[in-house]
Amino acid sequence: MKTNYVLIDYENVQPDMAELLAPEHFKVIVFVGANQARVNFDLVSALQAKGASTRYIKISGNGRNALDFHIAYYIGHLATTEPEAYFHVIAEDRGMDPLIQHLQTQGLKVTRSVAIQDIPIVKLDSEAPRDDKLSAVLAYLVSRGNQRPASMKTLVGSISALFNPRLAEPATKALIDELEANGIFTLNGTKIVYSLPD
Repeated sequence: MKTNYVLIDYENVQPDMAELLAPEHFKVIVFVGANQARVNFDLVSALQAKGASTRYIKISGNGRNALDFHIAYYIGHLATTEPEAYFHVIAEDRGMDPLIQHLQTQGLKVTRSVAIQDIPIVKLDSEAPRDDKLSAVLAYLVSRGNQRPASMKTLVGSISALFNPRLAEPATKALIDELEANGIFTLNGTKIVYSLPD
């Protein structure tokens, strides 16, 4: 499975449920503000077992968006050596969203979530979908790897054809809406950008 970098803006999110990042495909970088004297013991304890797969970076200066710039730098730096990796920014602040959208147009797999449990791959790992049809669609999309449907029209046709008899368009759209609401993909213009392991 490809590496999933989780970059935590500790200035505006002090996450719980860090144990969800225990699988080895997660590498975690916690960015601590210059004026933050402490990091929560439970977070450190949960991540300590990951050893070298966890780093803490305390920024040295203050300023508006100083921590966001550090996160942006590390995404760029890591993407040059691991362009196929996934990058998950944990931040409540929407200030990075335009940059994230731009990076997605460049082919990078970058998302922002407010909490660790909202990361799309974490949802896949930790929640069994309630609906059998949704489970079948997720399994299909994961199995397709980088050959997943790239447009909404192709996605609708592919999902409809998974079932016998074929799903009607309203039922197919309902499944697609649920996938999008759960962060499995985002639309970038007419192109679908998935947040799934290849």
